[in-house]
Amino acid sequence: MEQQHFERLVIEALDSLPRQFKERLENVELVVESEPGPTQLLEAGLEEGADLLGLYEGVPLTERGAHYGLVLPDKISIFKRPIEDSCRNDEEIRSLVSRVVRHEIAHFFGLDDQRLEELGR
Repeated sequence: MEQQHFERLVIEALDSLPRQFKERLENVELVVESEPGPTQLLEAGLEEGADLLGLYEGVPLTERGAHYGLVLPDKISIFKRPIEDSCRNDEEIRSLVSRVVRHEIAHFFGLDDQRLEELGR
């Protein structure tokens, strides 16, 4: 899939979020990267060569206190190659991109993987 088309899918996924969530997205950057680097895999607790579809790096809203400020934006990375490799067609890519974007945004709001699993996401 061409890079621009993939990026549009990420934007569509972001645009499809309920308004009350989109309005609270602040000081966070959403980027598309080809694949995760070694440091990102390490942060996620994975070994080199493992598939990582997305990664949230930052301070979740639930942990931001009164003194939170003057910090670089949090970063949500969506990894194109591993998502494409996990799918058979464009519709599967669209669906997976949407799930990954929502998953990583949930981390921004303070939900960890265990809680997301409990919620069935």
